[in-house]
Amino acid sequence: MKDVREALMVGRNSEGKLVRRPLSPHLQVYKPQISSATSIFHRITGVALSAGTILLVAWLVAAASGDAAFSVVQAIFASWIGQLVLFGFTLALFYHFCNGIRHLSWDAGKGFELPDMHRSGRLVIGAAILLTVAFWAVAYIVG
Repeated sequence: MKDVREALMVGRNSEGKLVRRPLSPHLQVYKPQISSATSIFHRITGVALSAGTILLVAWLVAAASGDAAFSVVQAIFASWIGQLVLFGFTLALFYHFCNGIRHLSWDAGKGFELPDMHRSGRLVIGAAILLTVAFWAVAYIVG
């Protein structure tokens, strides 16, 4: 019995001859690059920022509700897991911001050469990490 998926891999070339083509994108052929990774991270951080905004709203509602509710939320955010979540939110925020600037550069028609794309991708990741660590260092010094 013939595999049903075989039909999905048969196509025609420009002369009309039947040829076998891999499904697109095919994981056995595709090689991840920094541009694809930064695109995926940009989407993930966008979702993380949405979830983090819900936490921010919960914190604001607790602050408006009174001392008891605010103390509970503050205790959660002060715990090690709360600090980890806040650190992740900060990293997502700075990454999404830096990659957004990269996209603005692309919208202006700059940085499309492959070496420029790789350099800007590494720069975005490095800047996000540096900004996050600097932000938390200042927060611990001041707080």
